[in-house]
Amino acid sequence: MFKLLIAVVFLGILVSLAAGAGFLIRDQSNSTRLLTSLKTRIFLTALLMVLLVYGFSQGLLGS
Repeated sequence: MFKLLIAVVFLGILVSLAAGAGFLIRDQSNSTRLLTSLKTRIFLTALLMVLLVYGFSQGLLGS
């Protein structure tokens, strides 16, 4: 279950990355959707790092 949560967060990062690339190509210069996508990606990356540290420290991940 914990590994599934990590996979879902990682997929969320990839979706945010693709959305940000699309916003960069299509949007006008005054749009804030690219910035929102970046904030989301930073939050998800920090969450992923916390989950990985927690998983390794508790023995949920690894051998």
